Amino acid sequence: MSDFLLTGQPAYSQRILVVDDDPAIQRLIKSKLENAGFEVLTADNGQDALDVVRRRGLPHLAIVDINMPVMDGFSFCEAIQTFSDLPVIFLTAVDEEETIIRGIEYFAEDYVTKPFSPRELLARIQRVLRRIGDFSYTLAPAICVDERLIVNFAAQQAIVEGISIELTPTETKILYILMQNAGRVVSTDFFLRRLWPLDQAFEETLRVHIHRLRQKIELEPGKPRYVVTERGTGYRFAP
Repeated sequence: MSDFLLTGQPAYSQRILVVDDDPAIQRLIKSKLENAGFEVLTADNGQDALDVVRRRGLPHLAIVDINMPVMDGFSFCEAIQTFSDLPVIFLTAVDEEETIIRGIEYFAEDYVTKPFSPRELLARIQRVLRRIGDFSYTLAPAICVDERLIVNFAAQQAIVEGISIELTPTETKILYILMQNAGRVVSTDFFLRRLWPLDQAFEETLRVHIHRLRQKIELEPGKPRYVVTERGTGYRFAP
């Protein structure tokens, strides 16, 4: 991502978003993580958390409760997954087996039940971050590709020559994957696994979404400048 101008790129090393409707839990986690050297953002529910991401960009990791008003933890994760690979640790009082399995299988890197040990939570956060290592998913709120294209992933918008154009969740995720790997070829198989991990998907389906994305962001969709086809291999983002 170093080829792009990252508008509002944070200066600190790692930051955590804490999403919980209990102010006491927020304060406890915030204090523990700040003492460990993290930048900490907080939100009272999933909708507030999405607003934080739109303003500040993606954090390195989110600690998310499940049962919250306005927007619960699962709904927040579903929304986030439409445009990013943000790692999540669920921190919740919900200890039913089916919920735990669903949370880990579809959304989260880890699952911690309340009451919890702050030291243990910190250790789990550090373990997840060490394992991930590559933090290219922590996109800034807006990425300026060049003089005519800006991409706002959180808002699912492309700003083309000053005009805002809405992107679908699939178009947003395609662009996210391509820009994460700017200059490198992303194979068709990789796209199919990432975009539709639980469904049977076909190359033609991907081509349709790529075509629609080009119609929105390219100056000449028939001669793409950004989303370039590598015949027989996949696609490449050429900033």
